[in-house]
Amino acid sequence: MSQTALYHFLTSVPEAAAIWSFLLLLALGLLAALVARPERDPAPDAAAEPADAARRDDLVRYAEEVAVAAAGAAQTARRRRERWLAEQDEADRAWTAYDEADAAARRLAGAAALAAPRTPRTPAEYAARERWLHHAAMTAHWRGDLTARQLADVLAGRNGWDPRRHPAEQEIVLARTIRDGRRAGWESAAARERAAWRDAELAAEAARTLAAEAYAAAAALRPAPAHASATTSTVPVPASVRNARWRPARVG
Repeated sequence: MSQTALYHFLTSVPEAAAIWSFLLLLALGLLAALVARPERDPAPDAAAEPADAARRDDLVRYAEEVAVAAAGAAQTARRRRERWLAEQDEADRAWTAYDEADAAARRLAGAAALAAPRTPRTPAEYAARERWLHHAAMTAHWRGDLTARQLADVLAGRNGWDPRRHPAEQEIVLARTIRDGRRAGWESAAARERAAWRDAELAAEAARTLAAEAYAAAAALRPAPAHASATTSTVPVPASVRNARWRPARVG
């Protein structure tokens, strides 16, 4: 009896070992397949889609804002250029007026070398000289060559104005006063023209910068060409557009 049981045990052991060996190999194969097979994780893709959509919305808003700012900066640059051109014309007219007054003063200064005609020094003569000076001064004031204060000085006979002088001498003094006034007007107009030119240059530079930024922002929203690689872009995108979220753009 014991020999029969021993015989059955010895004959069944190889079969059990073969079964266990097959099961072990099958388990190892399944484990290797699971390790080698990449796991699918839909969570990152599902989370990335809303983030990409939010970033694109930020880029769209930024592109719209910077486009509005660029248009406003262009209008500002246009207005400042027109103002500069107007100031330039004004400065040219002021220079022409000064040049004419300077030429007249130089001509009269050359004529001053000649002796003044002799006239009788009577009260009637002095009254005539005073009337001439007052008329000439008022005419110059109406032309804009004398200020109201200068006219008051002439009529009051102060600040170097003497109605008893000969009209030839008075004309020289009046011409020099007009020349000095026109020179001051030209210098003031030239200063305004230079200030307007600086403002126009700053506005033009701001308009150019915003226009370039608006173009880059619009280019960043364009779909990439089909033949382009995923790591290559046909239009460079500035760091302010790539990294910064939407922010209001300032009009220059």
